[in-house]
Amino acid sequence: MGEQQHRFNGDAQVLHRRAVRTPLPDEEAERVFHENMMNVADACERKAELLADPDASLLDAYETEFEHLTESFERRLRRVAGDDYEEVAVAYNRDERDDRVGALASYYFEALWRMQQRTTITDMLFFPIILRYPDSFTVNVRFASGYATSESVVYESPQHLSEELDDDHAQTYYEESRYTQKCAAEYIAETAQIIREEFPHPDESSFEERKYGGIVSAGGRRGSVFSSMLKSVEPDPDRFSEPVEESTLVGEGEAARRTEAELLPDEEVLL
Repeated sequence: MGEQQHRFNGDAQVLHRRAVRTPLPDEEAERVFHENMMNVADACERKAELLADPDASLLDAYETEFEHLTESFERRLRRVAGDDYEEVAVAYNRDERDDRVGALASYYFEALWRMQQRTTITDMLFFPIILRYPDSFTVNVRFASGYATSESVVYESPQHLSEELDDDHAQTYYEESRYTQKCAAEYIAETAQIIREEFPHPDESSFEERKYGGIVSAGGRRGSVFSSMLKSVEPDPDRFSEPVEESTLVGEGEAARRTEAELLPDEEVLL
């Protein structure tokens, strides 16, 4: 993120209870959206493969997921603000500009910055929700305190264990960790199919079949314990009354509030 990273301290209010709404004016736009969501599904399957591979470490799976998310946010930033997206985002945060492009760049840059913080900070849950509507889709990037939702699967990483274990306990812990990773791999592989079902290809489905869809996911870590969750979400059909012609920031919808109430433990809050 260059020199700007040293001058960027983050601002939780940039993301808090807001989403980006992007128009889907034609089938070509729908195909691009579908392709992006299939990339997410592919990333889930790749993560599952690594978790199930006894020769791969959980760190490999974690880093692969992180690289995918980073590349995704960087692509969105370049699409919105060009190669100088860092300068655009920082200028907006400093009140040196006040425009739609600056607001979007600030939103995605904040998301990218927080994603990078997760590599060293535990107890920060990545909790996004993506919703498809007839003429648009929304991406609500959320972070919450804690490391898991009420429906998350959890699994252990020996590479992240800070305490020293004697040989007997270390072997038992390693075997139990591998079992939790295997179970998580099976779950994560199934979530890829959920994504494919929620966002069908426009050339292989009717408009009625694909005009609504949604997923909410979560991933976090506390010490050596990692968590994953993904489930389908029903969008609110009455959320938008007006069409949108270009990407813009909007307030969170009912589905976002509902998933927060249903999935976050009582002691955890959105950041």
